[in-house]
Amino acid sequence: MSLSAPVAAEPQPVRVAGSYRRMASLFFANRLAVTGLVVLAALLVFCFLGPLIHHTDQTHTNLSAANLSPGTGGHLLGTDDVGHDLLGRLMIGGQTSLEIGVAAGLLATLIGTVWGAISGYAGGWLDALMMRVVDAGIAIPALFLLLVTATILRPTVGVQILIIGCVSWLVPARLVRAEALSLRSRDYVQAMKAMGGSHRRAVFRHIIPNAIGTVVVNATFQVADAILLIAYVSFLGLGVPPPKTDWGGMLSKGISYTYDGYWWLIFPAGVAIVLVVCAFNAIGDGLRDSFEVRLEGR
Repeated sequence: MSLSAPVAAEPQPVRVAGSYRRMASLFFANRLAVTGLVVLAALLVFCFLGPLIHHTDQTHTNLSAANLSPGTGGHLLGTDDVGHDLLGRLMIGGQTSLEIGVAAGLLATLIGTVWGAISGYAGGWLDALMMRVVDAGIAIPALFLLLVTATILRPTVGVQILIIGCVSWLVPARLVRAEALSLRSRDYVQAMKAMGGSHRRAVFRHIIPNAIGTVVVNATFQVADAILLIAYVSFLGLGVPPPKTDWGGMLSKGISYTYDGYWWLIFPAGVAIVLVVCAFNAIGDGLRDSFEVRLEGR
């Protein structure tokens, strides 16, 4: 018996490493997912490194240069209704949209993962009670809650991250709960409990790590949904206050001038929103296909 234990433990790291290599190869074989990754990387470089190269004044107004068409006066994408360079505005707005979207998506995933894992592992009356809370939350439209809270609180970046994160965790909770219902009956969880392991250890060391595929894939979709939500709220005029802006706020301002022929006020921000949402969705689809390999051997 003493000689057989090391032999049984040897192949495990090899199998794990091989599994992750296969996952990576499947992901990069998915052209749509790779395209989404490239688009997302390009948008991150554009938004966060672009202002270091393309210096613009996004604080003071210049009405004499308002609504200039693209290419006029050295403004590649033109200017908005108060004379701000639209290319620089697109970069600054992208920073806000991506920061809020990524942070709110991760916050929603974190809350939903912990809630769903505890609910599914506990079972019984606690599971029923926690899921009724989720069902009640899903019954209320997230956009309605955002609009109500945005009218009560000053819609700063931090507040919007908190609000969007706290109304978007319901779907991840249901997904992880379904995983936890299956994982709690696995042999390694039962063995851990038989050896006196705590419920907290079962949830955070066994349930959540083995549901990581579902968590990671859902996180990408949560980020995409959060970016759309902040665009909706900003389009309705309840976004971050000036001089900050985001892509939804740019659409809201530009829509007033569409019928005057100032198409450049809405197209750049609209295209940016479509690109980033499609990129995150494509990455999520690629990750979902890749994690199926890991789940096969779980």
